[in-house]
Amino acid sequence: MDYGFVRVGAAVPELRVANCEFNTTMIIKQMREAEEKGIEILVFPELSISSYTCADLFFQSRLLEECLFQLKTILEVSSALNIVSIVGLPIYHSNQLFNCAVVIQKGKILGAVPKTYIPGYSEFYEERWFATSHSLRENEISICGQRVPFGTDILFNDQINNVCFGIEICEDLWVPIPPSSLQAVGGAHIVFNLSASNEVVGKYEYRKNMVLQQSGRCIAGYVYASSSVFESTTDVVFSGNAFIAENGLMLKENERFKRESTLIYNDIDVKRLRFQRLQNTSFMETRIETNYRISEFSLSSNNQRELVRFIDPHPFVPSNPVTRDERCKEIFSIQTAGLAKRMEHTKAKCAIIGVSGGLDSTLALLVITKTFDMIGLDRSNIIAVTMPGFGTTDRTYRNAMEFMKAMGTTIREIDIKPACLQHFKDIDHDANVHDVTYENVQARERTQVLMDIANKEGGLVVGTGDMSELALGWATYNGDHMSMYAVNTGVPKTLVKSLVQWVADNLIEKKSSKVLLSIIDTPISPELLPPDEKGGINQKTEDLVGPYELHDFFLYHMLRYGAEPPKILLMAEYAFKESYDGETIKKWLKTFIRRFFAQQFKRSCLPDGPKVGTISLSPRGDLRMPSDAEAQIWLESLE
Repeated sequence: MDYGFVRVGAAVPELRVANCEFNTTMIIKQMREAEEKGIEILVFPELSISSYTCADLFFQSRLLEECLFQLKTILEVSSALNIVSIVGLPIYHSNQLFNCAVVIQKGKILGAVPKTYIPGYSEFYEERWFATSHSLRENEISICGQRVPFGTDILFNDQINNVCFGIEICEDLWVPIPPSSLQAVGGAHIVFNLSASNEVVGKYEYRKNMVLQQSGRCIAGYVYASSSVFESTTDVVFSGNAFIAENGLMLKENERFKRESTLIYNDIDVKRLRFQRLQNTSFMETRIETNYRISEFSLSSNNQRELVRFIDPHPFVPSNPVTRDERCKEIFSIQTAGLAKRMEHTKAKCAIIGVSGGLDSTLALLVITKTFDMIGLDRSNIIAVTMPGFGTTDRTYRNAMEFMKAMGTTIREIDIKPACLQHFKDIDHDANVHDVTYENVQARERTQVLMDIANKEGGLVVGTGDMSELALGWATYNGDHMSMYAVNTGVPKTLVKSLVQWVADNLIEKKSSKVLLSIIDTPISPELLPPDEKGGINQKTEDLVGPYELHDFFLYHMLRYGAEPPKILLMAEYAFKESYDGETIKKWLKTFIRRFFAQQFKRSCLPDGPKVGTISLSPRGDLRMPSDAEAQIWLESLE
């Protein structure tokens, strides 16, 4: 199947200034190496055939003729290759010299793109030798016996694989409106930049950030290759910097200052980019005329190759500890700010929460206590209620009691078993039949208790359910599904544990953090069925609906990037190859799809809660989904 992955590369070859034959040999060597690695489109640095630092030698006809001769050599070699290569050279035309990128494949020149913005400041003297593309008089040119498109109004398009790319050269990226911005609006999914950017202190970080920002602004892939250390001369030093970015994310970069050829490559997800552009209704609002000529080509897609792109198994949880701490701090701040506003707006005197000794209610109570501290309310106004039922174990009961005491809340313990037994009698249900009625009666009884306490005390019931449970519908309708404000609805299960751990490490004293660590180590369970013979948890959620780390992965790629089930399966097999086999992943992916569609009716009437990340299941926000949609075509695609 076409999953939308395009393998791109950035090559930084060894080089000798003005030695076109040597440079061409190195270029050809890297083209062949790239072909072996399955690279489909490869970009070289600016003026890679001649070298960038030729200075007044660019006026010499001998150099210009040699560049064309060596381009012909590259064309001949490319006849036996499938790869699309983008090389740089000076081209003389209409009494002017242009700094150009030439795109070739299978012996054919697909087009030549001249540089638009010619620097003539500081250490740059390009205006001395090169004309800007604005001075072009023709839109075609003869190169190596071929009549080819010439200009900055060219996009290169593979209609079969639905892949389109554009080209800009070095300084073009550094201006207020780079050509790549217009190319993206015109349809380019990937931009290739041939560059010769020298090094000074601080420039590397600025350059990297600029590539990331432009790829994000354009919702595009951005592939950047800059001149190697062998260009260094007189007062300037080059490092051979190369980047591959995708929509603000750095997929790959090389090590600078290498004294040998380097080649980086990665898989850009064009389907992902198309989905993100489709979702972002502002993307096509750019009111600038973009009338591009199209040069057609065909990628040599090899769907049998292994992906080299890193697939994060836990996309909601940053792997870098520093980044993870920053993310947790920001999310916790969003949660507390949202609850503070709701408390102040409703003029609620207190907050009411059910505390089970599990992760979700623990996070919610942490948010409440921090909020109360922030808005100057005493923690005694937090009414924390633990409600033992038929499935409550000693471990979770102890955790709940110790945690509430550590937080300094008002503690209430209400045994719901008598009320549930009475209700079983009222509805004529056998209490020995442990079915869905048996379970949901307990969940609804707990919610009724919390709501009625809130009415009695003039308070606000704070919900505890998380986003992963909402995705699966793992909540009792009008039971734990309902509250007056739900602080965890934007937090996936895999991130809940990280947030609780972060609070334990950063916001509370060690004595209190011990109980948090115990809660973190407790298996996830609704505890609605009686304990096992040893008094342990008899109902583990992940045994019933599947591992939350898989479901969060499915949720992320389905909603964030619109990935179809077979693609999600493929990526999950890469991400979890050390943990699950393909059949296991496929089994739980089917479960996720079935439940996600069938349980939308619960999400359609969610209580308010803060959106904290790029994905939200709120019917008032990111997910407008009919409750009666069928999952058939999504499930069929996995067969």
